[in-house]
Amino acid sequence: MSEQVLGADDWQQRAAAHRNRADALLALTRPDTAAHPVWDFLFTYYSVRPGQLTCWHPGYGVVLAGGQARRHYLGRTGYAEHPDGVTVTADHLAKRAATVEFVARLLAATAARPAQLNCFGMHEWAMVYRSADVRHDAVPLRLGAAGTDAVVESPMFTPLRCTHFDAFRFFTDAAVPRNAARLTRESQVGTEQPGCLHANMDLFKWAIKLGPLLPSELMLDCFELAGAARELDMAASPYDLSHYGYAPIKVEQPAGRAEYARRQSELAHAAAALRRELLTRCHILVRADRGATRRGTPVRHTPAHPWTNTSASAPP
Repeated sequence: MSEQVLGADDWQQRAAAHRNRADALLALTRPDTAAHPVWDFLFTYYSVRPGQLTCWHPGYGVVLAGGQARRHYLGRTGYAEHPDGVTVTADHLAKRAATVEFVARLLAATAARPAQLNCFGMHEWAMVYRSADVRHDAVPLRLGAAGTDAVVESPMFTPLRCTHFDAFRFFTDAAVPRNAARLTRESQVGTEQPGCLHANMDLFKWAIKLGPLLPSELMLDCFELAGAARELDMAASPYDLSHYGYAPIKVEQPAGRAEYARRQSELAHAAAALRRELLTRCHILVRADRGATRRGTPVRHTPAHPWTNTSASAPP
């Protein structure tokens, strides 16, 4: 993989533009309240700090020239000195190779399937079905507990059609057998599909996990998509979010289901372009890692399970 050297003026302009964009997004998604049922998810579930969004990375194969690069990037994870400046190292890529290869497999398998647009966001409903426990206890259920259970049990939503394990794993015990399939972590690559709101939100997770190996502009593109998906996710949920300025998408009614499917389709179309870009980047990284191995660069592949979710306890 050939290296690109960015002069100090070039990379500093890109870094400043990135920070300005990130700051604007953070102003929207981290409102000045104690807790927010829509936006907190993007930071708690994905275990992301605001600083991870504002720090710009050029991606693997790019060298940042000049003394400022050494001051700002040496000491950051993955970076080291280069004859022309500072760059993300082949050793860091080697350490992340298992994750890169898994993400590539998952993205390729997901992209190869047709989008399913008939779940109507019922995963949030399944997480409170027949339970006194609710995920967002400061927000009331729009239809109350009995009304929520009745929607889940209606013929329109029988069976439930969730295809995303990291949503399914938070179903209540009573809701689990109502799903069309019993999802597992091991079957994730075989079940995710490109219409799924959470699979498309997770593009942000994969961009964060791959960190400095990817350009940060792509990571922010994924973050913007995740924000739009989260808004739809919660507007169609059983919670009454009117206090936060969100009109409900009443999926228990035909008009609500039509609106949900339309917006879900729009998000899936936007996600498809980002998924292709992420997959292309992953393929480039896989080839670069294998090339380094052939050249004798020390490689230490980690035997960890890279598909483990970033947060074991936070619900969607």
